Amino acid sequence: MIATLASARGRARVDTRALGLTLSHMEHDAWPPLALRDWEPTYQTLHRWTQIVGKVQLALAPHLNHWWHVAQRVTSRGLATSMLCGERDLTLAFDFVDHRLEAEASGAGKLSFSLEPMSVAAFYAAVTTLLERLGLDVPMWPVPVELNDRTPFPEDLRHASYDRSAVERLHRVLLSANHVFNVHRGRFLGKCSPSHFFWGAFDLAVTRFSGRRNPAPPRDAVMREAYSHELISHGFWPGGDFLDRGRIEEPVFYAYAVPEPEGFRGAGIDRAGRYDERFGEYILPYDAVRGASDPEATLLSFMETTYLAAARPGGWKVEDLRAFANDGAGPRRDASARPG
Repeated sequence: MIATLASARGRARVDTRALGLTLSHMEHDAWPPLALRDWEPTYQTLHRWTQIVGKVQLALAPHLNHWWHVAQRVTSRGLATSMLCGERDLTLAFDFVDHRLEAEASGAGKLSFSLEPMSVAAFYAAVTTLLERLGLDVPMWPVPVELNDRTPFPEDLRHASYDRSAVERLHRVLLSANHVFNVHRGRFLGKCSPSHFFWGAFDLAVTRFSGRRNPAPPRDAVMREAYSHELISHGFWPGGDFLDRGRIEEPVFYAYAVPEPEGFRGAGIDRAGRYDERFGEYILPYDAVRGASDPEATLLSFMETTYLAAARPGGWKVEDLRAFANDGAGPRRDASARPG
């Protein structure tokens, strides 16, 4: 089938029916509008749903440095995670195309339920029922984290919104950002995280490390594990409230360094970017990327300039850690191109 598709690529038209294919989802805009005000009730509900799935992952997945084991990955259909429960491999996946939550356990089959307007309490009950039907016993602390409202999941009847079109737009943004983040990751030779989704704050992130320990790690045990080593992190966040730091009324890309070197916050960054004192991060509005003539290059430029603004004064071995010419250009679109 792959060979058939490849040979048909050059034709003016491809009869997908003859190939036995059904096009169930068409992506029209890689960088769609995602104004916070238009979907915040759905965002607040979905945030808690991802935390419920994340709690399962936290209970089962073997520990990785910097809490990487609890992060979810962006897929062509949504968000997914895999783990081991006893002797069974378990995959939990948000399908934002057909709008279902899917659970599959080796030797036990696959079950799912529809994603639709329902309370957090109802979603929690549906997930626990799904796991029970698969024969899995998963201990879970049913309380949200990194949120001001700590209502336990089984008691949360307030958050119950689900706007399919908004979730589909979010998914396209995550796909586009994930692609650029992986290009940025590929330009670095040192230790670097995957591009992955953290359900605590509901952000997609990719993080580079200098290789040195953080000389002043946080006292809190969770934060100490996250920031045990020097790092420069970039990410995408839909905006909203973040604990006691305040609120951002729009989706943004961000950049921060731990520890923050002297002069970082005064560095010259792309004109659309700004340093936010409340969050201790550089902020680039999503709409500035979306409205650019080349969104990918705009985002990569922000990531590269903020990385250098922290790495150089921080004493990172920038040239030794460079994978290839990092000139801020957009991702290679010709997959056949090879360096040298």
